[in-house]
Amino acid sequence: MVPTLAGVILLVFFLFKYFGGDPAEILAGMQASAEQVTSIRQQLGLDLPVLEQLWLFVRKVATFDWGRSWATNESVSAIFITRLPATLTIMVPILVLEISLAIAAGMAVAYVRGSLTDRAVMVISTVALSISFLVYVIVGQYVFAFRLGWFPVQGWSNSVWTNLLVYAPLPVLLAVLVGLAPHTRLYRSFFLDEIDADYVRTARAKGVPERTVLFKHVLRNAMIPILTNVATLLPGIFIGSFLIEVFFSVPGLGREVYQAVGRSDYPVIQAVTIYLAVLTMLINLATDMLYKLVDPRVVLK
Repeated sequence: MVPTLAGVILLVFFLFKYFGGDPAEILAGMQASAEQVTSIRQQLGLDLPVLEQLWLFVRKVATFDWGRSWATNESVSAIFITRLPATLTIMVPILVLEISLAIAAGMAVAYVRGSLTDRAVMVISTVALSISFLVYVIVGQYVFAFRLGWFPVQGWSNSVWTNLLVYAPLPVLLAVLVGLAPHTRLYRSFFLDEIDADYVRTARAKGVPERTVLFKHVLRNAMIPILTNVATLLPGIFIGSFLIEVFFSVPGLGREVYQAVGRSDYPVIQAVTIYLAVLTMLINLATDMLYKLVDPRVVLK
């Protein structure tokens, strides 16, 4: 993790320094004089030697002190603190429902593999995979919001329960519909790899109930690839979905990053990039530790 983090820090630093444009010119604007640009460059420390600038960048990473947003003049730490709850309100239910429903559906279709039900589910999943999430958003807002009036199209409040019960259901429903298809196909393949294994046939030959075979043996042995898949999804709950937060006016971190890219708001983009990399590494480490809990045969060295 240490060399990986060092590589991420170096990559982000040099990309923004040499390929992202001059921050002083971006902040000064098109009509600024050369003196104004020079003054801003001095304030940002851009006139310092490269190694000194790199050290200041590392200090920002360590102290979480990225200064203020260039676009809104709000401190970057405050942006994280105020935007993250809205993102988690949407993304945590999406992740929990996607994984739990996909595990149940994947196990069910794997159990009846080769049947008409199995083939129908695979066809539906393939069709669902072929449709853009943007189509789901447009059709979902039109049908469930405009025509049926079940949910508001957009909006957000300061109450967590109001957000969960009023504003979150529609984006959560649409996101789960989109994510359920690929996860069902993937988990079905994981279960199929285990359901015909020797230990399963032995358990059945000993008269072990089918429910016990599926949930105690097959599910547990399929959990390692499932955990790996979940680990790749977990960082996304902290950054949110750009489309969800933009189209449903959710004031989350994902929409903030989307706007920061459009504004060339370097402090926000850099902070999100670095800390998302750190979060990904921590989640991968935790997943490796969970392998031992799921499968005692795994040896950590």
